[in-house]
Amino acid sequence: MPKVSKFASKIIEAAAFSAAFLAFSLPSPAKGPIKAPAPVINLQVAVPTQDADTVSMLFLGDIMMHSRQLAYDSKEFLKEVEPLIREADIAVAGAEFTLAGPPYMGYPRFSAPDNYVSNIRSAGVDVLLLANNHILDHGRAGFMRTLRKIGGHYCGAGADSASYVKHNPLIVRSKGVRIALVNFTYGTNMGASYSWPKVSRMNKAAISEQMKRGRKADFLIALPHWGDEYELRHNKKQEEWAEFLAAEGADAIIGAHPHVVQDTAFVGKVPVIYSLGNVVSNMSAPNTRLELAVLLRLVYSKPSGKTTVLRPELHFLWCCLPGKLKDGYCTIRVEDYIGKRELWKDPSDYDNMLETYNRVIKTTKIEI
Repeated sequence: MPKVSKFASKIIEAAAFSAAFLAFSLPSPAKGPIKAPAPVINLQVAVPTQDADTVSMLFLGDIMMHSRQLAYDSKEFLKEVEPLIREADIAVAGAEFTLAGPPYMGYPRFSAPDNYVSNIRSAGVDVLLLANNHILDHGRAGFMRTLRKIGGHYCGAGADSASYVKHNPLIVRSKGVRIALVNFTYGTNMGASYSWPKVSRMNKAAISEQMKRGRKADFLIALPHWGDEYELRHNKKQEEWAEFLAAEGADAIIGAHPHVVQDTAFVGKVPVIYSLGNVVSNMSAPNTRLELAVLLRLVYSKPSGKTTVLRPELHFLWCCLPGKLKDGYCTIRVEDYIGKRELWKDPSDYDNMLETYNRVIKTTKIEI
């Protein structure tokens, strides 16, 4: 994963934070020094030429809607990270909720208002991933309604055979470059006794068939919903599947589901982000409010057809609960708020953000 310089043990003014290659630590009034994240630096910047096109794709983790979130304006949830989302040519996020209609509810059987999707898409998210363990929370009727109301691009599910083939893999295009997205889940919380609608599941024969069709595109990205919840390190099954997906032609593998950031790796030359964590939720358990946004730059060279995936650029995000930074929920980019503890309504949450960041980095050993 991308590297930047190591943390320096000194305090600097917030205005100097944007200086390239500078990392630092900030003191906590009550607990002594707390290391702050370094700026994110892309080590391999693609320079477009006449014979190459570069497509940027931003991948976000799971967007959730717990009961408490229903009382707040969801237009504000992604407002702080909207510039980051819109900088990419294509933005992708997990939709870990259904649009089953009223009564609206959170865990354990999610049903979000229809305008939640409208607000997510208005923030710049182009593709929503539907293969997750909550997609069947309200049975066949809720699943069908979700597919009708989701709008725009989605993958990981389909209402019927034709729809399923169309969306699995989903082929998206930008600047003439075709990218295939394969999204699937380890399972669902509710069973299905019907054939359609259908969610894409973690079955090697079925996923191999999707990957085969996806290889006809210029790039192939695998997006599994997998892993152990709340664990900061990937498990053996994830590793085995990462090797399988790489062998099947994946150019990158970016996972979600554990509600926390997990470690990263390479399988050969294929980058693996085991878990992005949540984008927004009401979770407050340790490590669940820190997440990753991953920017991939895909370079397609003409007329040779050569394809290159540059090293991923990682951005750490933090989900602010109501009353912490603002009155409602908002997800922020960590680097944008370093040295701005005074902006917090509850400054202890600023300290929590930095402590969580350092704990996750130490355990995952993610190199940034």
